[in-house]
Amino acid sequence: MIQRIDHVSLAVREPEKAFRFFTEILGAVPGTTATDLSKKYRWQILSLGDLSRIEILNPVGKGSFLDNFLKTKEGGVHHITLQTPDIRAAMKRLDEFGIPYFGYYEYVGAYWKEIFIHPKHAFGVLIQIAEFESDDWLAESEKFPQDQKYSLEKTDTGCRLKFAHPGGGKAEISLTHDEIHRLMDDLKHHV
Repeated sequence: MIQRIDHVSLAVREPEKAFRFFTEILGAVPGTTATDLSKKYRWQILSLGDLSRIEILNPVGKGSFLDNFLKTKEGGVHHITLQTPDIRAAMKRLDEFGIPYFGYYEYVGAYWKEIFIHPKHAFGVLIQIAEFESDDWLAESEKFPQDQKYSLEKTDTGCRLKFAHPGGGKAEISLTHDEIHRLMDDLKHHV
């Protein structure tokens, strides 16, 4: 039902300050961002390392759904987003176990479908379950072209092997010369 944790969303009052902290100090790479004027908030995806992501949320006017959350604090973890390959199957499974959910929404073009589980039903955490294509939200530098699954880069001690990860983005491993030769032998015996 769940493929992985896609990202942790942080709601903040000062998005520029949070953006600088994660990008300039921690080295996050900015991905997709957008403003939803109907719900009065802005979101920004940031990638950290190979596969970790954070989303910065901030209100953009009075009446944002984030107002109450930020009433007494500068920011904090707002929700965790879990990726599913099939939102309808996820909803059916939750129904089977009597777990209530709310907020089903399917964006135009069906590029993002979502539901939420209230913190009182999820051990104090707001959980978003969503169906989407992971690479859609990443910076171009963080993903492979659609027809490419790996790349090799020579290093002084061997090579760096990068793979397109099914969860979006790239996974990377460094191999020594000995490890490269063992991998080549293993591939010969399994192909």
